[in-house]
Amino acid sequence: MKLVNRKVSQFVAAGFIALTLLTVTSATASAADATPNFVIIFADDLGYGDLGCYGHPTIRTPNLDRMAAEGLRFTQFYVAECVCTPSRAGLLTGRLPIRSGMCGDTRRVLFPNSAGGLPAEEITLAEALHDLGYATACIGKWHLGHLPQYLPDQHGFDEFFGLPYSNDMDRTNDGPKGRAAFDEPHSEFWNVPLMRGAEVIERPADQTTLTRRYTEAAVEFIKEHRERPFFLYVPHTMVHVPLFRSPEFENRSARGLYGDCVEEVDWSVGRILDTLRELGLAENTLVWFSSDNGPWLTFGQQGGSAGLLREGKGSTWEGGMREPGIAWWPGHVRAGVVSQELAATLDILPTCVALAGGAAPTDRIMDGYDISRVLLEEEASPRDHVFYYRGRRLMAVRKGAWKAHFFTQDSYGPGAKQATEHNPPLLYNLLHDPSETTDVAAQHPEVIEEIRRLVADHAAQLVAPPSQLELTLP
Repeated sequence: MKLVNRKVSQFVAAGFIALTLLTVTSATASAADATPNFVIIFADDLGYGDLGCYGHPTIRTPNLDRMAAEGLRFTQFYVAECVCTPSRAGLLTGRLPIRSGMCGDTRRVLFPNSAGGLPAEEITLAEALHDLGYATACIGKWHLGHLPQYLPDQHGFDEFFGLPYSNDMDRTNDGPKGRAAFDEPHSEFWNVPLMRGAEVIERPADQTTLTRRYTEAAVEFIKEHRERPFFLYVPHTMVHVPLFRSPEFENRSARGLYGDCVEEVDWSVGRILDTLRELGLAENTLVWFSSDNGPWLTFGQQGGSAGLLREGKGSTWEGGMREPGIAWWPGHVRAGVVSQELAATLDILPTCVALAGGAAPTDRIMDGYDISRVLLEEEASPRDHVFYYRGRRLMAVRKGAWKAHFFTQDSYGPGAKQATEHNPPLLYNLLHDPSETTDVAAQHPEVIEEIRRLVADHAAQLVAPPSQLELTLP
């Protein structure tokens, strides 16, 4: 900077060029020092194998593929639980759902007649960033409580536009029953409300327009807040059954209706990333993409694919909780990295807060880790284990390459069997056997003992809320 100023004073004839260099240098320094923005794009019921960059042979996802090529793609990225509500609670709080009570009822998700929601004492990523001066918005599916005291504006979000819960709830008596309603969906068969803030603005919501309207609202939020730090959370309604896409995406995918919906979500991702590029915000915005849980396999072709992973939604086999995980931040996250490091949606809160110059809450146990060095320096992850809960029961534990199943249960859906206990637990080496086909417990009793010690340590520091006293640990 001093050199540029000296040139301006000494060479008047070159003053314009020097002043231009000074402006560019100042702008570059300012951008490097600026507080980063954060965007989380969260699909619903998308499987590990549903994207082109994760191996799907017929679903075209050029925008997500480009996002992965320009950023970091995790191959071992986990959600907090295997169904909607607890998974979203874990993402936004950085804490296992068993700690917040967001896994309490027998079905582990909130319904239109549910009286509860995310407790006020939980600190969300939106609240933590809001305290640091961020503008915040939730655009999409909330599903952490539909009553006024549980809506996004009570948890740190300045703006909310979307559905309060899943799109298959509030089914009307006028629609066809059972499977047919999902095979040939019509918006009028569900009375689910579309909300802006705490106000219902459309009921029933026209679900064929949701992905597009969420995208338009997200783009508008970015444009309105480009001059200050912002946090944008976009939890898409799709590809949760019943499936809807706009007319522009009808019969577009070789994968059929499900593929159409995935490809529209991919279009939405592209539109958001293009907006960041156009506004000069790309190098100052960390964007995450993942999904809340694995595919809803009971719906067959209306559900997705976990690829080489076993089972899907509602299961603690890998297909229920291992998800696509992409991090994009041009100029910071090196392009084209494929990481085998362990990471989870639980890690997003401490990572983003640290990058924003803050600190994760210290008055409670946090289950997430700051993985910023994994993103920026490609260092080893501080996470070396994963707890697989299904409701109040700890089903399995991963430690390094090894995963022990103390209980197993079928994927989410009608007719699912009760949990089966395994003593000794089933044991798989996930680096050798990601499909969990070969139990090697007999060959590695020492690994099982190490995992049991990890469970004992976890149990000793687990203080469950009163509603969780039926908690089951192996």
